[in-house]
Amino acid sequence: MALFLFTKAILAGEAIDVFNNGNHKRDFTYVDDIIEGAVRTLDRVATPSGSFDSSKPDPATSNAPYRVFNIGGGNPVELMRYIETIEQCLDKIAQKNFLPMQAGDVPETSADVTAFAEYVGYEPSTQIETGIARFVEWYREYFKV
Repeated sequence: MALFLFTKAILAGEAIDVFNNGNHKRDFTYVDDIIEGAVRTLDRVATPSGSFDSSKPDPATSNAPYRVFNIGGGNPVELMRYIETIEQCLDKIAQKNFLPMQAGDVPETSADVTAFAEYVGYEPSTQIETGIARFVEWYREYFKV
């Protein structure tokens, strides 16, 4: 969502809000990597956990045949590097409104994809520069800008 909002604003010459004065790290994931992970689950039907005990339920196990995984990049990127990469792809410098951290926000997010990698061999492969460049190319073509 940030990529879309930032790209739109930068191309329109509008300022972007940069919270925590840009001192954030976020785990951005390219859509192709998410799709690859989701497709890999199609060949791995979930089964009930053999260690589930209904008299002592553990939230990490279940008798139901499902699995819940975190799908993400697993590689946090500094927000300012992310913005700089968008600027380079657009060949335009963003106007930035540096603001304090929003209430309830956290300085860093990161997806732990260890369990998912073990289950289906998931390994996101799209570098941030590649993903942003592909998005910007799509955006310019789709919106004719």
